[in-house]
Amino acid sequence: MAKDDDRRSAAFPSAEEDAEAAHRALDTPQTRSPSHRLAYADTELMLRDELRAVRLEVEFLKTDLILQDHAVESTIVVFGSARIPDRVGAEARLAAAEAALAKAPDDAEARRRVDRAQRVLDKVGYYDEAREFARLASAAAAAETPDKRDYVIITGGGPGIMEAANRGAADAGELSIGLNIVLPHEQAPNPYVSPALSLQFHYFALRKMHFLLRSRALVIFPGGFGTMDELFEALTLIQTGKIKPIPVLLFGEAYWRRIVNFEALVEEGAIEPGDLEIFRFVESAEEAWKFIRAFYEAG
Repeated sequence: MAKDDDRRSAAFPSAEEDAEAAHRALDTPQTRSPSHRLAYADTELMLRDELRAVRLEVEFLKTDLILQDHAVESTIVVFGSARIPDRVGAEARLAAAEAALAKAPDDAEARRRVDRAQRVLDKVGYYDEAREFARLASAAAAAETPDKRDYVIITGGGPGIMEAANRGAADAGELSIGLNIVLPHEQAPNPYVSPALSLQFHYFALRKMHFLLRSRALVIFPGGFGTMDELFEALTLIQTGKIKPIPVLLFGEAYWRRIVNFEALVEEGAIEPGDLEIFRFVESAEEAWKFIRAFYEAG
């Protein structure tokens, strides 16, 4: 049957061949008309509102096919703030804020910038832990499943905690994935994402689907709106049974308890007491990786 399929395919030119042939067409008013373009090579057509469903499908398929081509069977998602850099970056930001305050000591906003920069500097340990966790997980997976790619680190591809995780995988000499999103302000992939697995999205929904599609664990560091969005979507999907339970590890109990009062949700009847068991707090890379290993060994 496969041979018959191959013969039928060979009887027709490929899409690539026809696209090349179309470029060689005679230059006439007819061939210059937008209506004459091949549909699949027509950018103006693809960008029309009516083609949104097609763009959704193509955006899903592109990532899916690239991950299949690189034999990525499972991933570990690392979420966290883009605003927590390494120590060098945090110290530079604090120094700049302090210099600005020195020039305008009565400026209340300049004082607030110094306070925020100090808080960011206090969090640089999370950058180090994210990097070490990704190194541990990547090295262990490569040693245990050398014939396939399991537990591949996947991040949003940006700076901060995302950079740290991609960097940790690079430290181990392993591939990692970055799923960037086009934003109104400039955003570029961090330099530690594997170039072959540096993907870019238009649709947040499809990006979040790909985060979870192959995920064996979520490791979530302190962050803001984006991190909260990704965390609570995952918690909701596990709570409602839309995805199977996986480890959801929140780095930094003190941070998360200050930011989110999970127990109050129980007290208000908004969630069940058992829902608090969907996630757990961790404080170190070793603790996180040990829990993930134990979770799957027990299963």
